[in-house]
Amino acid sequence: MLNKLVLVLLLFGIGVGFSVPEKVTKKADKVMSKFYETESLSKEFILISEDANEATSSDFGLENFFKIYDADRFLGYGYIGNAPSKTATFDYLVLFDPDFIITTSKVLIYREEYGGEIGSRRWLKQFSGKTAGTPELKYNEDIIPISGATISVRSMTRAMNDLLQSIALLQQLNQL
Repeated sequence: MLNKLVLVLLLFGIGVGFSVPEKVTKKADKVMSKFYETESLSKEFILISEDANEATSSDFGLENFFKIYDADRFLGYGYIGNAPSKTATFDYLVLFDPDFIITTSKVLIYREEYGGEIGSRRWLKQFSGKTAGTPELKYNEDIIPISGATISVRSMTRAMNDLLQSIALLQQLNQL
């Protein structure tokens, strides 16, 4: 039964959303294992309907939005995204608790020479505790700027706002 479900999800998901590169997935898995202090994590991918996905600002592909378990214990949700920097993009991970409150975020791969400071734990802590009901975060008001990383800071802030608004919309549409 599970194999049939996976096959149906794969067939349905072809062409829907972005695909997470294997290197990014491996880094995300390491971050999650360290954060949850366990080696026995498993992920259950969440399939968002094409219509709901098109209505959101964030991109929900076949393998970038998931439930996280340690054995049979539900730990929360994870989202892997990709956002633009000055001339390239960067990949990031956001972990939510079971109530969709951000517990941590991590820049997984940053592809620029400058601006990588957005990957610092101290700076990323600004997003912890935020929820789908959080008012839009504003650069230089709610989010501290970083000299030399203005584009990346604005991009990460926009990505987090988009994700939180998208989660709120998916909840309203009973997709979660």
